[in-house]
Amino acid sequence: AGLRSTVAPMASTAAEAELLLLQKQALTEEEAAKAKRELLTRFLQDKLSREEQNSMWGLHKVHTLWRLAQRKAKDQELRQDIEILSQTFSRVMDCKDGVIEALLRDLKEAEEQQNRTLLSHLHLMDQLLHLQRCRLGYLEEGFNAQVDALKAEFEAERCGISGGEGEW
Repeated sequence: AGLRSTVAPMASTAAEAELLLLQKQALTEEEAAKAKRELLTRFLQDKLSREEQNSMWGLHKVHTLWRLAQRKAKDQELRQDIEILSQTFSRVMDCKDGVIEALLRDLKEAEEQQNRTLLSHLHLMDQLLHLQRCRLGYLEEGFNAQVDALKAEFEAERCGISGGEGEW
């Protein structure tokens, strides 16, 4: 029994020491695992941060390339629109030039017609003036003939009255 009591405290001390050693090892392993988890967490957070930055950079690059592609497409579309508008403008200008040429021809014809009409009017006025002068000449000759006849009649009456004054 004495041996047992000596062995028991020794065994208990060895078991306690072993238990302490195991607890220490477990604590060390736990701290190592915790450090490893923290290191792994920090590594994964860094990796996540880099991935987010790469994702943002990639997204920015995609947006830039997309905008560039859209600008290129819009540029091509606008160039086609400009070409179509240029052709339409040319056709409209040709049409308007044709209308202007036709109006100029019409204006020239109207001016020529006005000149012919004016010349015809002036010629007719000259003929009317000539006719009026001839008519006036005939009327003047008739008037002068009547005046001469009246004068002759008056002279005859006067002579008749002067010569026959005593008869009354």
